[in-house]
Amino acid sequence: MLKGTRIIEIEALGPAPFAGMLLADLGADVIVVHRKQAPVPGLPERSLLDRGKRSIALDLRDAGDVALLMRLIATADGLIEGFRPGVMERLGLGPDACHAANPRLVYGRMTGWGQNGPLAHTAGHDMNYTGVSGALWYASLPGEPPMAPPTLVGDIGGGALYLVIGMLAASMNARANGQGTVVDAAIVDGSAHMMNLLMALGQIGGLAAERGTSLLDGPHWCRVYRTSDGGFISVQCIEPKFYALFLDRLGLAADPQFADQFDRDLWPELGNRLAAIFAAKPRDEWTSLFEGSDACVSPVLNPWQAAQHPHMAARGSWLTADGTLQAAAAPRFSGRTTWTPAKSPARGEHDAEIRAGLTEP
Repeated sequence: MLKGTRIIEIEALGPAPFAGMLLADLGADVIVVHRKQAPVPGLPERSLLDRGKRSIALDLRDAGDVALLMRLIATADGLIEGFRPGVMERLGLGPDACHAANPRLVYGRMTGWGQNGPLAHTAGHDMNYTGVSGALWYASLPGEPPMAPPTLVGDIGGGALYLVIGMLAASMNARANGQGTVVDAAIVDGSAHMMNLLMALGQIGGLAAERGTSLLDGPHWCRVYRTSDGGFISVQCIEPKFYALFLDRLGLAADPQFADQFDRDLWPELGNRLAAIFAAKPRDEWTSLFEGSDACVSPVLNPWQAAQHPHMAARGSWLTADGTLQAAAAPRFSGRTTWTPAKSPARGEHDAEIRAGLTEP
């Protein structure tokens, strides 16, 4: 879908390389500018986040390499950088310099706190950003510290995906009027924006400031329960007709205590009752009991188990390439039924090829 689009990605951690991977998965020519030395601490030598990209190794403290990078930027549709505010400017690669070389460039900036504000120059990570944005608040049961899945809500959901959306929107605008722009993708902004589905529930009384009393974070029918073998089963039968099916499968349809699905005063006690019920049998037995029904009950699987699940296997959602389990590209497009991940390049693997493709000044 993005064939013919060129993105320059400056090597970084977390959401920035993920955004580059997503664009490469969608067909863009993503050239990652790797360091000439060792990889960024925290990344493997050949990261699966570099799959499908081409690599050139440059020293951005070297004037000659910076000049070469500027020539490369002049050929690009977009650029991705994930440094703290001001770093790219000090390297001579800020938006003004890049737009002078390429007025239609979409300059994508990926940070946690954004390009301005009191915390803009402060270090942080996923949980810091989502903690401040409000996105972490409902991420556990009452009395327990909030804990969201690592990286998904902040780095990926509120960060990388919003950067990609912003770059695609800005690219459409640039193709229409020839004018590039800067995309300020901050994890605090994106993760806060993601809260609007929950905030809409507040308009009908479905969201409260107190954890454990809202429509999606307190009910006994909206939880994860531990099973007898140490596994987990997820329950989220929101609509009354699905709740009725859930109770029927458990043999609780005639139990008067479970009759009023939306009685908030009963949620804690009924949650305890269900916890005791699910703790009596192993996960796979519960999975079999609810399989094929609309009761909205499913097992909680780790990635290696998920890869073996019949539904995930049928869709090819997980695959192993170069000895690494990884998720396939998403979303999918009509007429394209198979997808094979391209290899992650070695550092500087495409130096000669990329240099040869540049027109001499």
